[in-house]
Amino acid sequence: MRAGDRETQATRALGAGARLVRRRGTLSMRTLIAALGRAASALLAQDCVVCRAPSGDAPVCDGCRADLPRIGVACPCCALPGPGGQRCGACLAEPPDFDATIAAWRYAAHAAALVHAYKYGGRLALAPFFAATLAEHVGALPPVDAIVPMPLARARLAERGFNQSLEIARPLAALLHVPLAQRAVRRTRETADQTGLDAQARRRNVRGAFRVDADVRGARVAVLDDVMTTGATLDELARALKRAGAASVTNWVVARTVRA
Repeated sequence: MRAGDRETQATRALGAGARLVRRRGTLSMRTLIAALGRAASALLAQDCVVCRAPSGDAPVCDGCRADLPRIGVACPCCALPGPGGQRCGACLAEPPDFDATIAAWRYAAHAAALVHAYKYGGRLALAPFFAATLAEHVGALPPVDAIVPMPLARARLAERGFNQSLEIARPLAALLHVPLAQRAVRRTRETADQTGLDAQARRRNVRGAFRVDADVRGARVAVLDDVMTTGATLDELARALKRAGAASVTNWVVARTVRA
């Protein structure tokens, strides 16, 4: 729905309330609230980020949300699909420093489009939507002591204008009533863009890139990131947290890249 159409609906809703005032001379509080509510709903109505159909007060319509690609049965450590929900061969052969990974969706189709719109299209309204979805996935799991958003390098933060992981972590921490450890970890140096790098190159690129500034001894930490590709960055952050004394590190990610 176009902005002009929403404004027209809001104007009509307020006009209806004004006509009641002229006819009756007074306006009950209930009628006033109803008129204002209809006007607000019209102004705040959204179009689905994926298909552009009206989606009410949500950024994604029900149809597109139902079509978001789920992971299914997967390795509990790295969240790659696999039979039986057991640890995959890669995690058994070379265990990562993180202990588990929870991913809301596969990074494909509608999920990839949503993440791209969020990170590069300025659709920050998707952050609470991502947070609510992750809360559905982790709400019944053993509790954690803190949520640590993946920190951005200063240059990347200045370029993008926001830390996409932090903006998701804020509403998620509120939903789960878990402390947000926003400044627990920082990047110690700039790293090259990981796009296009293979797994080995990614590991080299992020080696020693994080420093833990908070006391995490004995803590069960959830690290929040938007996308997990090879897991190299998350593994390096988990390594830093474990060396600082964290008892466990679990990755909470919006989407997981799945190898074909």
